[in-house]
Amino acid sequence: MPGPAADILPTMSDEKSAGGESTFTVIVAAVANLGIAVAKAVAGLISGSSAMLSEAAHSVADTVTEVLLLTALKRSEKPADEEHPLGYGPERYIWAMLASVATFVGGAVFSLYDGIHTLTQGEDLGDPLISYVVLGVAFLLEGYSLRTGLRQVRGEAARLGAAPTRYLRRTPDTAVKAVVMEDSAALVGLLLAAGGLLGGQLTGSGVWDGIASILIGVLLVYVAWVLGRSNAQLLIGRPVPPSMRTGVREELLTVPHIIDVLELTTLIQGPTEILIAAKVDFRDVASAEQVEWACEEAEQQLRERYPSIKRVYLDPTPGVAQRRRARAGGNPVVGPGDGEGNGDGGGLFTDRLDNP
Repeated sequence: MPGPAADILPTMSDEKSAGGESTFTVIVAAVANLGIAVAKAVAGLISGSSAMLSEAAHSVADTVTEVLLLTALKRSEKPADEEHPLGYGPERYIWAMLASVATFVGGAVFSLYDGIHTLTQGEDLGDPLISYVVLGVAFLLEGYSLRTGLRQVRGEAARLGAAPTRYLRRTPDTAVKAVVMEDSAALVGLLLAAGGLLGGQLTGSGVWDGIASILIGVLLVYVAWVLGRSNAQLLIGRPVPPSMRTGVREELLTVPHIIDVLELTTLIQGPTEILIAAKVDFRDVASAEQVEWACEEAEQQLRERYPSIKRVYLDPTPGVAQRRRARAGGNPVVGPGDGEGNGDGGGLFTDRLDNP
Protein backbone atom coordinates (compact mmCIF):
# COMPACT_ATOMS: atom_id res chain seq x y z
CA MET A 1 0.00 0.00 0.00
CA PRO A 2 1.38 3.43 -0.82
CA GLY A 3 1.85 5.65 2.18
CA PRO A 4 1.59 9.40 2.39
CA ALA A 5 3.91 9.67 -0.51
CA ALA A 6 1.77 8.90 -3.16
CA ASP A 7 1.40 11.59 -0.90
CA ILE A 8 0.73 14.51 -2.84
CA LEU A 9 -0.18 13.14 -6.23
CA PRO A 10 -3.85 12.40 -7.04
CA THR A 11 -4.57 8.99 -8.50
CA MET A 12 -5.93 8.43 -11.98
CA SER A 13 -9.37 7.70 -10.59
CA ASP A 14 -9.36 11.13 -8.97
CA GLU A 15 -7.85 12.95 -11.94
CA LYS A 16 -11.02 14.02 -13.76
CA SER A 17 -12.77 15.15 -10.59
CA ALA A 18 -9.66 16.92 -9.34
CA GLY A 19 -9.25 18.80 -12.61
CA GLY A 20 -12.92 19.80 -12.58
CA GLU A 21 -12.68 20.95 -8.97
CA SER A 22 -9.62 23.06 -9.73
CA THR A 23 -11.40 24.75 -12.65
CA PHE A 24 -14.49 25.46 -10.54
CA THR A 25 -12.34 26.80 -7.69
CA VAL A 26 -10.52 29.18 -10.03
CA ILE A 27 -13.74 30.38 -11.71
CA VAL A 28 -15.35 31.15 -8.35
CA ALA A 29 -12.27 33.13 -7.32
CA ALA A 30 -12.14 35.02 -10.65
CA VAL A 31 -15.80 36.10 -10.54
CA ALA A 32 -15.53 37.16 -6.90
CA ASN A 33 -12.34 39.16 -7.47
CA LEU A 34 -13.63 40.95 -10.56
CA GLY A 35 -16.67 42.31 -8.74
CA ILE A 36 -14.63 43.14 -5.65
CA ALA A 37 -12.02 45.04 -7.69
CA VAL A 38 -14.62 47.37 -9.18
CA ALA A 39 -16.26 48.02 -5.81
CA LYS A 40 -12.93 48.69 -4.09
CA ALA A 41 -11.82 51.08 -6.82
CA VAL A 42 -15.04 53.11 -6.54
CA ALA A 43 -14.81 53.14 -2.74
CA GLY A 44 -11.15 54.15 -2.85
CA LEU A 45 -11.82 57.06 -5.19
CA ILE A 46 -14.74 58.30 -3.09
CA SER A 47 -13.00 57.96 0.29
CA GLY A 48 -9.53 58.93 -0.91
CA SER A 49 -8.08 55.88 0.86
CA SER A 50 -4.76 54.62 -0.52
CA ALA A 51 -5.30 51.31 1.30
CA MET A 52 -8.60 50.85 -0.57
CA LEU A 53 -6.93 51.65 -3.88
CA SER A 54 -4.19 49.16 -3.00
CA GLU A 55 -6.84 46.57 -2.29
CA ALA A 56 -8.45 47.36 -5.65
CA ALA A 57 -5.08 46.75 -7.33
CA HIS A 58 -4.80 43.55 -5.29
CA SER A 59 -8.15 42.31 -6.59
CA VAL A 60 -7.33 43.27 -10.19
CA ALA A 61 -4.07 41.32 -9.89
CA ASP A 62 -5.97 38.35 -8.46
CA THR A 63 -8.47 38.48 -11.34
CA VAL A 64 -5.65 38.47 -13.90
CA THR A 65 -4.06 35.61 -11.98
CA GLU A 66 -7.23 33.54 -12.15
CA VAL A 67 -7.55 34.13 -15.92
CA LEU A 68 -3.96 32.92 -16.36
CA LEU A 69 -4.65 29.90 -14.16
CA LEU A 70 -7.71 28.99 -16.23
CA THR A 71 -5.53 29.21 -19.34
CA ALA A 72 -3.00 26.96 -17.62
CA LEU A 73 -5.64 24.36 -16.74
CA LYS A 74 -7.10 24.22 -20.24
CA ARG A 75 -3.83 24.16 -22.17
CA SER A 76 -2.23 21.53 -19.95
CA GLU A 77 -5.12 19.15 -20.69
CA LYS A 78 -4.20 18.86 -24.37
CA PRO A 79 -3.17 15.29 -25.25
CA ALA A 80 0.34 14.36 -26.34
CA ASP A 81 1.02 14.70 -30.06
CA GLU A 82 3.88 14.29 -32.49
CA GLU A 83 5.27 17.73 -31.70
CA HIS A 84 4.96 17.27 -27.92
CA PRO A 85 5.32 13.52 -27.26
CA LEU A 86 5.45 13.99 -23.49
CA GLY A 87 2.26 16.03 -23.45
CA TYR A 88 1.46 19.59 -22.37
CA GLY A 89 1.32 19.05 -18.59
CA PRO A 90 4.29 21.32 -17.71
CA GLU A 91 2.68 24.22 -19.63
CA ARG A 92 0.42 24.85 -16.66
CA TYR A 93 3.47 25.88 -14.63
CA ILE A 94 4.51 28.46 -17.22
CA TRP A 95 1.12 30.18 -17.05
CA ALA A 96 1.05 29.82 -13.27
CA MET A 97 4.47 31.48 -13.15
CA LEU A 98 3.08 34.38 -15.18
CA ALA A 99 0.22 34.55 -12.68
CA SER A 100 2.67 35.00 -9.81
CA VAL A 101 4.37 37.78 -11.79
CA ALA A 102 0.97 39.43 -12.27
CA THR A 103 0.43 39.31 -8.50
CA PHE A 104 3.78 40.98 -7.93
CA VAL A 105 3.56 43.66 -10.62
CA GLY A 106 -0.16 44.35 -10.54
CA GLY A 107 -0.68 44.24 -6.79
CA ALA A 108 2.52 44.49 -4.79
CA VAL A 109 4.31 47.20 -6.75
CA PHE A 110 1.23 49.44 -6.90
CA SER A 111 0.47 48.97 -3.19
CA LEU A 112 4.03 49.77 -2.14
CA TYR A 113 4.16 52.83 -4.40
CA ASP A 114 0.78 54.13 -3.25
CA GLY A 115 1.64 53.60 0.41
CA ILE A 116 4.99 55.38 0.15
CA HIS A 117 3.35 58.21 -1.82
CA THR A 118 0.72 58.63 0.90
CA LEU A 119 3.33 58.72 3.66
CA THR A 120 5.43 61.33 1.86
CA GLN A 121 2.72 63.46 0.26
CA GLY A 122 -0.23 62.91 2.57
CA GLU A 123 -3.84 62.40 1.48
CA ASP A 124 -7.23 63.96 1.95
CA LEU A 125 -9.53 61.61 3.80
CA GLY A 126 -13.11 61.42 2.62
CA ASP A 127 -16.15 59.62 4.03
CA PRO A 128 -15.00 56.08 4.92
CA LEU A 129 -18.52 54.65 5.23
CA ILE A 130 -18.70 53.28 1.69
CA SER A 131 -15.23 51.77 2.13
CA TYR A 132 -16.36 49.90 5.26
CA VAL A 133 -19.41 48.58 3.39
CA VAL A 134 -17.29 47.41 0.46
CA LEU A 135 -14.75 45.82 2.77
CA GLY A 136 -17.52 43.92 4.56
CA VAL A 137 -19.03 42.60 1.32
CA ALA A 138 -15.57 41.79 -0.05
CA PHE A 139 -14.74 39.86 3.11
CA LEU A 140 -17.83 37.67 2.64
CA LEU A 141 -17.09 37.01 -1.06
CA GLU A 142 -13.40 36.30 -0.47
CA GLY A 143 -14.35 34.06 2.42
CA TYR A 144 -16.67 32.05 0.18
CA SER A 145 -13.97 31.73 -2.47
CA LEU A 146 -11.44 30.63 0.15
CA ARG A 147 -13.94 28.11 1.53
CA THR A 148 -14.29 26.59 -1.95
CA GLY A 149 -10.52 26.25 -2.29
CA LEU A 150 -10.05 24.82 1.21
CA ARG A 151 -12.82 22.30 0.63
CA GLN A 152 -10.94 21.00 -2.42
CA VAL A 153 -7.66 20.91 -0.46
CA ARG A 154 -9.23 18.95 2.41
CA GLY A 155 -10.92 16.54 0.00
CA GLU A 156 -7.72 15.84 -1.94
CA ALA A 157 -5.66 15.54 1.25
CA ALA A 158 -8.16 13.06 2.74
CA ARG A 159 -8.07 10.89 -0.40
CA LEU A 160 -4.27 10.80 -0.24
CA GLY A 161 -4.00 10.29 3.51
CA ALA A 162 -1.99 13.50 3.96
CA ALA A 163 -2.47 16.48 6.25
CA PRO A 164 -4.15 19.44 4.46
CA THR A 165 -1.23 21.74 5.30
CA ARG A 166 1.27 19.26 3.85
CA TYR A 167 -0.87 18.78 0.76
CA LEU A 168 -1.06 22.54 0.21
CA ARG A 169 2.69 22.92 0.68
CA ARG A 170 3.75 20.08 -1.63
CA THR A 171 0.93 19.70 -4.15
CA PRO A 172 1.89 20.06 -7.82
CA ASP A 173 -1.61 21.46 -8.45
CA THR A 174 -0.45 25.06 -8.29
CA ALA A 175 -3.83 26.38 -9.43
CA VAL A 176 -5.64 25.50 -6.22
CA LYS A 177 -2.56 26.50 -4.22
CA ALA A 178 -2.60 29.94 -5.85
CA VAL A 179 -6.31 30.44 -5.15
CA VAL A 180 -6.01 29.47 -1.48
CA MET A 181 -2.94 31.63 -0.90
CA GLU A 182 -4.35 34.65 -2.73
CA ASP A 183 -7.72 34.44 -1.02
CA SER A 184 -6.02 34.10 2.37
CA ALA A 185 -3.86 37.13 1.55
CA ALA A 186 -6.98 38.98 0.40
CA LEU A 187 -8.71 38.46 3.75
CA VAL A 188 -5.64 39.68 5.61
CA GLY A 189 -5.41 42.63 3.22
CA LEU A 190 -9.02 43.56 3.89
CA LEU A 191 -8.34 43.61 7.62
CA LEU A 192 -5.27 45.79 7.05
CA ALA A 193 -7.28 48.18 4.87
CA ALA A 194 -10.00 48.39 7.53
CA GLY A 195 -7.34 49.09 10.16
CA GLY A 196 -5.87 51.85 8.01
CA LEU A 197 -9.27 53.44 7.54
CA LEU A 198 -10.06 53.23 11.25
CA GLY A 199 -6.68 54.65 12.21
CA GLY A 200 -7.16 57.57 9.84
CA GLN A 201 -10.68 58.15 11.10
CA LEU A 202 -9.59 58.22 14.75
CA THR A 203 -6.46 60.34 14.30
CA GLY A 204 -7.33 62.38 11.23
CA SER A 205 -3.97 61.37 9.73
CA GLY A 206 -3.40 59.50 6.46
CA VAL A 207 -0.26 57.86 7.90
CA TRP A 208 -2.19 54.81 9.05
CA ASP A 209 -3.70 54.39 5.60
CA GLY A 210 -0.26 54.60 4.01
CA ILE A 211 1.17 52.04 6.43
CA ALA A 212 -1.72 49.68 5.67
CA SER A 213 -1.06 50.06 1.94
CA ILE A 214 2.64 49.22 2.39
CA LEU A 215 1.80 46.17 4.52
CA ILE A 216 -0.59 44.97 1.80
CA GLY A 217 2.23 45.36 -0.72
CA VAL A 218 4.65 43.35 1.45
CA LEU A 219 2.01 40.64 1.85
CA LEU A 220 1.60 40.39 -1.93
CA VAL A 221 5.36 40.24 -2.43
CA TYR A 222 5.44 37.22 -0.13
CA VAL A 223 2.57 35.48 -1.96
CA ALA A 224 4.15 36.14 -5.35
CA TRP A 225 7.51 34.80 -4.11
CA VAL A 226 6.03 31.57 -2.69
CA LEU A 227 3.96 30.86 -5.81
CA GLY A 228 6.83 31.78 -8.13
CA ARG A 229 9.22 29.47 -6.28
CA SER A 230 6.76 26.55 -6.38
CA ASN A 231 6.24 26.88 -10.11
CA ALA A 232 9.94 27.37 -10.77
CA GLN A 233 10.74 24.10 -8.96
CA LEU A 234 8.19 22.23 -11.07
CA LEU A 235 9.40 23.83 -14.30
CA ILE A 236 13.01 22.93 -13.53
CA GLY A 237 11.94 19.40 -12.66
CA ARG A 238 10.82 18.17 -9.25
CA PRO A 239 11.08 14.48 -8.34
CA VAL A 240 8.38 12.54 -6.52
CA PRO A 241 8.68 12.38 -2.69
CA PRO A 242 11.47 10.17 -1.27
CA SER A 243 9.04 7.60 0.11
CA MET A 244 7.48 7.17 -3.32
CA ARG A 245 10.92 6.80 -4.92
CA THR A 246 11.62 4.05 -2.40
CA GLY A 247 8.31 2.40 -3.29
CA VAL A 248 9.09 2.53 -7.02
CA ARG A 249 12.49 0.94 -6.42
CA GLU A 250 10.94 -1.77 -4.24
CA GLU A 251 8.29 -2.49 -6.87
CA LEU A 252 10.87 -2.87 -9.62
CA LEU A 253 12.87 -5.34 -7.53
CA THR A 254 9.82 -7.60 -7.14
CA VAL A 255 9.74 -8.19 -10.90
CA PRO A 256 11.31 -11.53 -11.95
CA HIS A 257 14.69 -11.24 -13.74
CA ILE A 258 15.38 -7.73 -12.30
CA ILE A 259 18.14 -7.99 -9.68
CA ASP A 260 19.09 -4.35 -9.10
CA VAL A 261 18.04 -0.76 -9.81
CA LEU A 262 21.25 1.06 -10.64
CA GLU A 263 19.78 4.50 -11.26
CA LEU A 264 16.29 5.89 -10.77
CA THR A 265 14.99 9.17 -12.16
CA THR A 266 11.49 10.47 -11.40
CA LEU A 267 9.85 13.62 -12.70
CA ILE A 268 6.55 15.31 -11.90
CA GLN A 269 5.08 16.55 -15.19
CA GLY A 270 1.72 17.61 -13.81
CA PRO A 271 -0.61 17.08 -10.82
CA THR A 272 -1.43 13.55 -12.08
CA GLU A 273 1.48 12.89 -14.43
CA ILE A 274 4.72 11.18 -13.38
CA LEU A 275 7.59 9.97 -15.55
CA ILE A 276 9.82 7.11 -14.38
CA ALA A 277 13.19 6.31 -15.97
CA ALA A 278 15.55 3.68 -14.56
CA LYS A 279 18.71 1.79 -15.36
CA VAL A 280 18.09 -1.79 -14.20
CA ASP A 281 20.34 -4.82 -13.96
CA PHE A 282 18.79 -8.08 -15.22
CA ARG A 283 19.87 -11.63 -14.47
CA ASP A 284 22.87 -12.52 -16.64
CA VAL A 285 21.10 -15.59 -18.01
CA ALA A 286 17.85 -13.75 -18.85
CA SER A 287 16.92 -14.01 -22.51
CA ALA A 288 15.83 -11.07 -24.63
CA GLU A 289 12.25 -12.34 -24.42
CA GLN A 290 12.42 -12.50 -20.63
CA VAL A 291 13.84 -8.97 -20.46
CA GLU A 292 11.03 -7.67 -22.65
CA TRP A 293 8.44 -9.44 -20.50
CA ALA A 294 10.03 -8.08 -17.30
CA CYS A 295 9.90 -4.51 -18.65
CA GLU A 296 6.21 -4.83 -19.44
CA GLU A 297 5.51 -6.44 -16.07
CA ALA A 298 7.42 -3.69 -14.25
CA GLU A 299 5.41 -1.00 -15.98
CA GLN A 300 2.13 -2.73 -15.18
CA GLN A 301 3.01 -3.17 -11.50
CA LEU A 302 4.13 0.45 -11.14
CA ARG A 303 0.91 1.73 -12.70
CA GLU A 304 -1.19 -0.47 -10.44
CA ARG A 305 0.55 0.79 -7.32
CA TYR A 306 0.89 4.42 -8.45
CA PRO A 307 -1.79 5.25 -11.06
CA SER A 308 -0.33 8.75 -11.54
CA ILE A 309 2.63 7.17 -13.34
CA LYS A 310 2.00 7.77 -17.06
CA ARG A 311 5.35 6.96 -18.67
CA VAL A 312 7.93 4.30 -17.83
CA TYR A 313 11.37 4.00 -19.44
CA LEU A 314 13.61 1.09 -18.47
CA ASP A 315 17.20 0.75 -19.64
CA PRO A 316 18.83 -2.70 -19.16
CA THR A 317 22.31 -1.90 -17.84
CA PRO A 318 25.06 -4.29 -16.67
CA GLY A 319 25.73 -4.19 -12.95
CA VAL A 320 29.14 -3.60 -11.36
CA ALA A 321 29.86 -7.31 -10.83
CA GLN A 322 29.08 -8.13 -14.45
CA ARG A 323 31.37 -5.37 -15.72
CA ARG A 324 34.19 -6.58 -13.46
CA ARG A 325 33.81 -10.14 -14.72
CA ALA A 326 33.84 -8.91 -18.30
CA ARG A 327 37.03 -6.91 -17.75
CA ALA A 328 38.71 -9.79 -15.93
CA GLY A 329 37.92 -12.08 -18.84
CA GLY A 330 39.19 -9.54 -21.33
CA ASN A 331 35.83 -9.37 -23.12
CA PRO A 332 33.74 -6.26 -23.55
CA VAL A 333 30.30 -6.25 -22.04
CA VAL A 334 27.69 -6.96 -24.66
CA GLY A 335 24.77 -4.74 -23.87
CA PRO A 336 23.36 -1.24 -24.18
CA GLY A 337 25.60 1.79 -24.47
CA ASP A 338 29.28 2.04 -25.25
CA GLY A 339 32.11 -0.42 -24.86
CA GLU A 340 32.36 0.26 -21.13
CA GLY A 341 28.83 -1.00 -20.64
CA ASN A 342 27.67 2.20 -18.97
CA GLY A 343 24.32 2.16 -20.70
CA ASP A 344 24.70 5.55 -22.40
CA GLY A 345 23.24 5.79 -25.84
CA GLY A 346 21.26 2.58 -26.00
CA GLY A 347 18.99 0.15 -24.27
CA LEU A 348 15.60 -1.37 -24.28
CA PHE A 349 12.83 1.01 -23.40
CA THR A 350 9.21 0.43 -22.54
CA ASP A 351 7.09 3.45 -23.16
CA ARG A 352 3.43 4.12 -22.78
CA LEU A 353 2.44 7.52 -24.10
CA ASP A 354 -1.29 7.00 -23.77
CA ASN A 355 -2.95 9.89 -22.05
CA PRO A 356 -5.42 10.04 -19.24
